[in-house]
This record gives sequence, structure tokens and C-alpha cells, in this order.
Amino acid sequence: MRIRTPSAEATRNLAAAIGPLLAGGDVLVLAGDLGAGKTTFTQGLGASLGVTAPITSPTFTLVHEYPGRLPIVHIDVYRLEHLQEVHDLGFDELVGGDAIVVVEWGDVLGPLLPPDRLHVAFEYAPDDENIRVVSLIPHGPTWAIRVDELTAAISGFEVG
Repeated sequence: MRIRTPSAEATRNLAAAIGPLLAGGDVLVLAGDLGAGKTTFTQGLGASLGVTAPITSPTFTLVHEYPGRLPIVHIDVYRLEHLQEVHDLGFDELVGGDAIVVVEWGDVLGPLLPPDRLHVAFEYAPDDENIRVVSLIPHGPTWAIRVDELTAAISGFEVG
């Protein structure tokens, strides 16, 4: 599923449309270049889940936790050099909890990722660097049964 978002607000709205589908323990893996929209997406997701605190990139702190109707654990693994550092963060415990876990740069974690996850990849549109192309790639049996709901949730967005 590929969606074009012409603005930061549209990226937030896309995430907000996906938010109601999420359940505690879900993992979203965000991938894309610097400035492509990973934190912006997380802001929209947080708003849809009742997070009132400002959501910022956890690049330097590595983990931010936000209370909401469903809490969000926002992790950024960009600065980590070894997979062991992910274990040191308590990643296994965070993923096994009741929060929605959002992992920026999570595609580098490969075998550490749970089989059930939603991969969200951000690219700059080839025809306009202000537009993002967001690919939603469900993984695992939990997401397989949500594909129709996911498709319906994003039906109002421009297909990319």
C-alpha cells in the first residue's frame, strides 16, 4: 500500500487514520531518510491515541514514552552501532508490553523485530521533494487479519 502525502499535516493525518486500528503491543517500524516524516507520522499517531505531550524525535535520548488512551513508546535506533545496544535499551521488554512501540530506523534491527509488525517506509516523491510516498507493509498473522481494515482506513488518501 503506497500513499502520497503532500504535506506534514497529510502525513500526520495518515497516521491518525491508522491509530484506531492499533492495539496494545503493536509494533510499527519506521524507515526512511532524515527528514522524510518518521517523527511527523508519530505525532499524528500520538494525537489519534490521546497523547497530549509534544512528540519529538528521540534521537539523543533513544526512548520517549508518552501516556495516552494507548501509551506510545517511541524509540530511535539511528545512533546505535551494535544490536546488543538494542537489548541494553530493554527492547524485548518494551515490545512485549501494552504500549504501541514505534521504532524509527527500525529496519536495521532485522532479526530482533517481532514477526507481527507494520513496516512504514517513507520516501521523497521522485517528481516533488515536498511530497512523501509512504509505503505500509503489514507483517505477520495479526496484521494479515487487519489488512481490510487498514485498506479502509487509508482509502481517502492519494495512492502513490
